[in-house]
Amino acid sequence: MAGELARLTPRDRRILDLLDQHQTFTTDQLVDLVFGSTGRARNRLNTLHDRDILDRFRHYQRPGSQAWRWTLGPVGAALVAAGNGAALPRPAAVRDATARLAMSPTLAHLVTVNGFFVALSAHARTNPGARLSAWWNEARCREACGNLVRPDGHGVWVDGARPVPFWVEIDLGTEPLRRVAGKLTGYAALPPRRAYPVLFWLPTAARESNLYAHLTRAGVPDGVTVATAAADHAAGAGGPAGPVWRLVGHAGRVRLAELPAPAAEGGAPWDG
Repeated sequence: MAGELARLTPRDRRILDLLDQHQTFTTDQLVDLVFGSTGRARNRLNTLHDRDILDRFRHYQRPGSQAWRWTLGPVGAALVAAGNGAALPRPAAVRDATARLAMSPTLAHLVTVNGFFVALSAHARTNPGARLSAWWNEARCREACGNLVRPDGHGVWVDGARPVPFWVEIDLGTEPLRRVAGKLTGYAALPPRRAYPVLFWLPTAARESNLYAHLTRAGVPDGVTVATAAADHAAGAGGPAGPVWRLVGHAGRVRLAELPAPAAEGGAPWDG
């Protein structure tokens, strides 16, 4: 393992850190996160796979082939554990975890959640002044929120000098709208320092329109700022960083950087 450590590039280490935090990414997501070139990404990812630093899986589909989903391999997981001062996992345990992830009913949701943040990271790579300065997974969100609510993710988006912290709820269109909207009750119970805008990211413009109408009719809890956007609409409008967010109770759409940002304790701008 020591020999592999000496062969890792800074980009390899970044990939390991990302997979440790967020479990899995598709090839295209890793291209957007750290490579910028599909050919270069495939060559390096295949090399890391051959050395058991990374593992991968995909499901059969027709027509064509599903994109690879990449995870930590036995050597990569051991390197991460060593860096964290944790016990080294058994190779069989690492492969078992990958198999469970591959068969998990929540895999599609996880890939979509990660894709949301990847899109922001990709936007920042090509837009000076923009950056995703924080990205929390569901587990870290749960630690911060206790039993009040379970966000799919948390981020802090900076475009210029103003940080905009947010919670995000990723919808795949499988739940009744009343259940989706019902999640806001938990956000209303969060302390003021966690009162970030709640973003609902929906798969289609039709689904978003229906949720927006539902929230407009039913109202949102006091103190909670809510915005909605649709992935299919955003695809042609700059992704989630673009002017795709519709604030409940307001006309028009705004960029992510234009959403209301809470003040930190003492009235100072929130700084992450």
